[in-house]
Amino acid sequence: MIAIASESGDAEAVPRHVAVIMDGNGRWARSRALPRHAGHKAGIKPVRMMVESCAQSGVEVLTLFAFSSENWRRPPEEVNALMRLFIEALRREVAELYRNGIRLRFIGQLDGLGPELNRAISEAVSKTRDNARMELVLAVAYGGRWDLAGAARKLAREVEAGELRVDQIDEARFEAALETAPLPPVDLLIRSGGEQRISNFLLWDLAYSELYFSDALWPDFTQTQLNAAFEFYAKRQRRFGRTAEQIEVQTFSHGVP
Repeated sequence: MIAIASESGDAEAVPRHVAVIMDGNGRWARSRALPRHAGHKAGIKPVRMMVESCAQSGVEVLTLFAFSSENWRRPPEEVNALMRLFIEALRREVAELYRNGIRLRFIGQLDGLGPELNRAISEAVSKTRDNARMELVLAVAYGGRWDLAGAARKLAREVEAGELRVDQIDEARFEAALETAPLPPVDLLIRSGGEQRISNFLLWDLAYSELYFSDALWPDFTQTQLNAAFEFYAKRQRRFGRTAEQIEVQTFSHGVP
């Protein structure tokens, strides 16, 4: 189990919601003169580590960016290999997720994934729906702009149908129309692979996230890198628009010296 504590000694400094951009599979494979799909296959190992460690640490939600809406532009052979890998991984891993109390959720444009993968997704969601230890969210064919546009269309239809007035649309109402609506905001975003951008991922939910960038390519992302990300998070002072002095006063009033 990972022990996480802030500089103030706050043992509650565990991110409630962790999101991960798993970048670097292709570069990992290329550096070894392997096909790109070999990198995606090697990336399954750190996914297992991430799920196990986050569940042990008390993280409530773990969201993994498995396939972006922009990834459809990749070579067809890579996309097809990824789809096969998704199906194989789901069928192989779902029993273990079920035994460990992990509930699966999928977000994204799932209709375009094909009947076989959608069948595997439906079976995995159904099998794990009553689990409550941690929620594992897989973003597949997902894009943040697509999610925002979809929420806007949904609210526009409600206004058009007379079910909603324009002046009733506030942040809470808009958030409820998103694919991520049931989930808490992201506390910690981790991106592997050395790039420092969010790549159209969870645009609304990342508004106040702490951002941690690792140089490790995803297949090389280990417990050591995850520990470093959690330690980084534990040291952050999360203000949400308030001053440092206000946070210190609030901390003191809750009995932390």
